[in-house]
Amino acid sequence: MTKTFNNAIDFGRILLGRDTPKCIVIPRDLVSVTMASSRIRLLCLRSWMWILLFYGVCSHVKEVLTEDVFSCEDLRLGQYLCNEPKIDEATQEPENCKDTTAWVECLPAPNISCRLSNGTEFRFSGKEVGFNKTISCRNVSGYSYRVAVALSLFLGWLGADRFYLGYPALGLLKFCTVGFCGIGTLIDFILIAMQIVGPADGSSYIVDYYGARLTRLSITNQTYRKPHLSL
Repeated sequence: MTKTFNNAIDFGRILLGRDTPKCIVIPRDLVSVTMASSRIRLLCLRSWMWILLFYGVCSHVKEVLTEDVFSCEDLRLGQYLCNEPKIDEATQEPENCKDTTAWVECLPAPNISCRLSNGTEFRFSGKEVGFNKTISCRNVSGYSYRVAVALSLFLGWLGADRFYLGYPALGLLKFCTVGFCGIGTLIDFILIAMQIVGPADGSSYIVDYYGARLTRLSITNQTYRKPHLSL
């Protein structure tokens, strides 16, 4: 039995088994339509592959270009200059000092390109502020270092230095014992002069910002330790 069909419905009936001819004759028009549809699918697939490839290349190039421009806060020493902080005459600390931290404005060097905090890239001429850098400062509460040393030197045997720093019990004890017979006066003078003994409230002395200051060095878990070389 030979069956010739002219549309896709008849061909579908053959495929579903409803009609079982012994010989199937497929017209050329249907073959052409099938081949054209396959070519269209292949063309669409290739187009999508090229689009995905183009998108991947563009994304990679964008990431590379973004990585080449560093953030202004990651500039190295010599690539920027920070302004001096504004010092408060009363406290001798930066005016914006809060919780032992202050900030100063930093200007990148001329012809330096970096990204600002908002993500935009900018090329500096040496006069624009690029970022703010934090610096350490001290919390003071009105106790002058000069006054404390002077009281300890001249009136330490009366306990005036301890009264001034907020230690009334020790001040009264020194007053009654005449500075522990002079020994306590000498010890307190050394401790106050070395800034080991400070105000009772835990604050720091008022010392000239550009004057002689004591810097305490300590080792913590975050301290970098250089490994010893084995001989």
